[in-house]
Order: sequence, then structure tokens, then C-alpha cells
Amino acid sequence: MRVRFGVLGAVTAWDEAGDPLPLRGPRHRAVLARLVVARRRVVPVSRLVEDLWEDPPADAVGTVRTFVGDLRRAVEPDRVPRTPPRLLVTEGPGYALRATKDDVDAWRFEQVLDALGDAGPAQVADRLAEALTWWRGPAFADFGDERWLRAERSRLTELRLHAVERMAQARITLGAAAEAVPDLDAHVTEHPWREEAWRLLALALYHSGRQADALTVLRRARGMLREHLGVDPGPRLRRLEEDVLRHADHLDPDAAQTVDGVWARATAAYESAVAARARTRLESTAGLMRDLAVTGGGGLEAARQHRVAAVAAAEQLGDPELTARVIGVYDVPAIWTRSDDPEQARRLVGAAERTLRSLPAEGHDAARCRLLATVAVESRGALPPEEPPSDEHAWPVRAARRAEEIARRLGDPSLLAFALNGVFMQSFQRAGLAARRDAVGAEIVALSARHDLVRYEVLGHLIRLQSRCARADLAGAGRHADAADELAARHELPLVSVFTTWFRALRVAATEPPAAALDAYRRAAGSLRGAGMPGLSRGLLPLALMSVRVRHGLPLAGDGDVDPGPYEPWVRPALLVDEGRAEEAREALRCLDSPPRDLMFEALWCLVARAAVAVGERGVMERARAHLLPAAAEEAAGSGLLTLGPVANRLAELDAALR
Repeated sequence: MRVRFGVLGAVTAWDEAGDPLPLRGPRHRAVLARLVVARRRVVPVSRLVEDLWEDPPADAVGTVRTFVGDLRRAVEPDRVPRTPPRLLVTEGPGYALRATKDDVDAWRFEQVLDALGDAGPAQVADRLAEALTWWRGPAFADFGDERWLRAERSRLTELRLHAVERMAQARITLGAAAEAVPDLDAHVTEHPWREEAWRLLALALYHSGRQADALTVLRRARGMLREHLGVDPGPRLRRLEEDVLRHADHLDPDAAQTVDGVWARATAAYESAVAARARTRLESTAGLMRDLAVTGGGGLEAARQHRVAAVAAAEQLGDPELTARVIGVYDVPAIWTRSDDPEQARRLVGAAERTLRSLPAEGHDAARCRLLATVAVESRGALPPEEPPSDEHAWPVRAARRAEEIARRLGDPSLLAFALNGVFMQSFQRAGLAARRDAVGAEIVALSARHDLVRYEVLGHLIRLQSRCARADLAGAGRHADAADELAARHELPLVSVFTTWFRALRVAATEPPAAALDAYRRAAGSLRGAGMPGLSRGLLPLALMSVRVRHGLPLAGDGDVDPGPYEPWVRPALLVDEGRAEEAREALRCLDSPPRDLMFEALWCLVARAAVAVGERGVMERARAHLLPAAAEEAAGSGLLTLGPVANRLAELDAALR
């Protein structure tokens, strides 16, 4: 299998069909990037350790070898075990990437520039228009200012800038000056210190019949250079200004170069290049956002914002297949059932639904599956509030089932993992479905372990952690927490520890005195700071502290730290009861909707049931009993973060009060 590598943008690799290969975490891609920078030369393991870590861990050498082994499995999936690799080879004290010059986009780009030599303007314009589409963003876009990367990134950037300017000159020579103006305008905005860029923009404007605009550009260039660099424009820029002012004869284009055929060909080539570049960059951006999301904090927030923008831009191009790819490539595993940004989620679901309607009726099954899974995942917590949904009115549930059916038929492991994530998100039609979610989690773990889908393997363990808590199996939940932590440490997935830290606080709350439980939850709250997950963090600590106080019969808001955020409607009656305001509690209960059908469903109904029993609100007691009865054998701990104890205890109180 032929593998192509890309560093002109985010570091990636593609198979022969153009599908991305699973390169796993940021450190894996850093190893690959470092080997590309070495240009087929061996990089010693000791140098890789120095370049990858400022403060290397004790097992850094072993970790690098693990990264290399993972990369080999990704780029040579068909290699027979115990046969020597042909791409990522071991040689002497280190490793080398033996890719050909045609199989690394940066090396191929250099070859194009070298081969052009003294080629004519038509060939220059065509070849560079194609080569510049290979740039999906800044070189090595997913890495910062690493020491080992600076020189190579600067060199490639300079080659690209030179290519942009040479292509513009060729277009001007061919008589397509007006078509060169937009790219040159963006070019000088991004790189205002390049005199050649200013010169070409002014020349293109002049050849387009815009003498005044050309003079304005030249004066802007002079002001920019003087103000920021303290230098005057060079002789070429000064001479062009004089020539424009006096309409120098040599500036007039050759009439033979402006015939309709040349103009049409140049215009078509330009439009094709711009369209192809826009599509490539959109897909690359979406893939980069997927990798950015798992870094947590600002990365997760930025990924959400830029993902919506990329989808909107793809829709504007009017290409449903491209839009489907841009939406579907963001297959970031999702474990929490409350959206971090409901408005963004609504827009994504709308885009996915429009794209589903626009796709051709035949084919495109993989794209259709990803769109359906996106609908299922992004519609989390959106099931009807009161009655268990049926297939007729629960579109997200149907979307999850259809995605699963397509993925199983196609036999694509990564597609099935994504679809099962949607099935999990839509498995809250009623209380008491922990066993069903446990089965989904078990399949995700097994599937991901077989096919090296690390992020989904972590997801499967977290799903099983939650379901084991609901089934009163804290020991089993602990094993899944440990497995998730081990994978997260090995593959740099920092957000995983948020869920495992909170699970361990739940375990303290379930087994130790209230003071220890309250302290454990307050310490766990530190893991949420800067995590970029408002859907999880808002109101969680107050609700967890209340769960401890409820179970131990303590005042619910004794120390003034109860601010339950989005959980306020279902917490408020209990607080009013605690304050002795029974009539206000009754009024709040009578107006109460059912809580969202999500991981907190049973816990919130238990709180509501407690308040309803306390004030004798019979109608709410009957509703609470009906909703909680299917979970009679479970704990109100399905979130894996907090517990209100056995649901059976609350049902017994309801039954006694109703009798």
C-alpha cells in the first residue's frame, strides 16, 4: 500500500484512496514530523527524546519506541508480523522515514519549484496553481515554536511565498492581471514586509486599468516600510511608482498575450485552483479541530467555534459531499450528555440534516452514516421530556439506529465506533437503561482494542464506568477508571482525568463519612478549571455536595455554596423544603417539568421525589414513581460523578407516602 505524508498544514498521512490514516496522539505526529524534517536521515532515539520533551519522563525512550510501533502499524497496516518495515525503519541508534520525494507533500512541492527553472509563464501558472493547493494551512500547523522545527518551517514558508509571487507574475504576463489581484491583496495583508508582493499587486492593478488603486498601494507600501521598519522602498518599487505616474510604454501588456483563449484558460485555471484550495483547507481545518478538541481547555473551545465556521463555509460552496466530509470528520468521542454549547449543537444538527437531504440517493453510505451519527451525538439531552419517545417522534434515536445499521453493513470499525457513540447518546429514553449502555460500552472497548482506536477505547471504558456505578459495582467501575487513565497517560488525553477524578470522589462519597465526601468533591472540582466543558461543570459541584448532604440528612445549603446552575428547577423544591418554606416548595413542584433525559435523570428525579414526599404533593409523587420504577434495581449514580444511593430506597418512601 502506498502512503502519502502531509506536513503542509496539520501533520497527517493518507492511504492510496486518499483516506487519512490513524496517527493517534500529538506526540505520535511529533515523531513523524521530526523524521520528515530529517529528510530520510536517521534521528537517534536520544535526539527524539530531547526534541519531544523539555523534561523527559523516566520511561521516555520506551515511550518513543511505543510511538514508533504505533506509527508503523498505521502507515504499514499490511506488513506481515516480524518482517522488517520499509517506511519507518530502525537503523543504528534511531529511526528514519524512507518515504520517496513524491510521497511527502513538502518534498514534492520543492521538486515542482526546482523543475520550473526558466519555464514559460503558462507552465509556471499551471504548475504553481496546482502545487499551492497542497498547502492546507501553515507548515506543521499542529505544532508550536519547537526548536527542531523552526528552520524547516521558515524555509518552507519562504518557498511558498516565493511560489505565490512567481505565480502572480506569470498571470500578469499572461494578461490575467485582474485575476491575480485578490490573491496578491491577501498576500500583502498577511506579509506586509515583502516589497515584491507590493510591487506585483500594484502592477496587477495597473494592468487591470486601475491606475489610481495602483498608486494608492505603492504609497501604502512606502508608509508601511518607513513607519515600521524605518527604511525607504527599494529601487524596483520606487521605479514602478514613477512608471505608473507617467504611463511608461513598457508597462503596456503585449496584445498577443491578451487574446480570449489565453484569458479564458488563465481564468479557468485560477478559479479551479481557488476552489480546490478552499475545499482542501476546509477538510484540513475540520480534521485539525478534531485533534484540537481532545487537548481540552482553550483547545476544546476553539475547536467548537471553528468547527461551526468550517461547516458553514462548506455549505456556502454548495457541495453536499464536501459538507458531509467536513461535518463527519469531527468524530470526537462524546461522553457527557449535556451539550457545552446548545446553540452550536443545534446549528450542526441543522447542517447535518440539510446535507443528508442534499446527498444523492445512491451511494455515499459512509458519509450518510457519519451525518446520522453526528445528529445522534449532537442531539444529546434533546429527547421529549415526559413520555418515553417512540420511533415516530424521536428523530435522534432513529438517526442513531440508522447510523449503526449502515456502519455494521459497511464493516468499517471507526465508523461503527462513531455510530455506537450516537447510540450511547440516545440510550436515555427512560430510567434504568444502565445495562444497555454497559453493553454498548463493552462493544466499543472490544472493537477499539482490536482496531487501535484509542480515543474510542477510552470512551468505552468511561461508559462502562458510568453504567457500573449505576449497577452498584464500584469495584468494576474502578477497573474501567484505571484502564481509561492508563490509555490517557500513554496517548496524552488530558480530559479523561476529569471523569476518573470525579468517579473517585463518588467512591469516597459512597463509602466514607460526609466530611471526607464533601472534601473529595471540592478537590475534584479543581479538575474542571480550564477544561473547556461548561456543559459538565456548570452546577456540578453544588449538586454533588447536595447529594452528600441528602444521603446523610444534613442541611442542604448550610454553608452557602449551593448554586446549582442548570439543575436549579429540580433542586429548588428540595432547598425550599430544607428552609421550611413548604407552600413555596409545593408551588415549585406543581410547575415542574421532567428533567432532561440524560445521565442525571434518575438523580434529579430522586431529589424531586424527596421534596414531593416532604410536602405531600401527590401528583408529583406519582410522576416520580412512574419515572423511577424502571430503575428500581439501580443506583441513582449513572453519571459516574455523584450518587443519591439506591433508587429502591426512594421508591419505598414514595410507596409509603402514596399509601
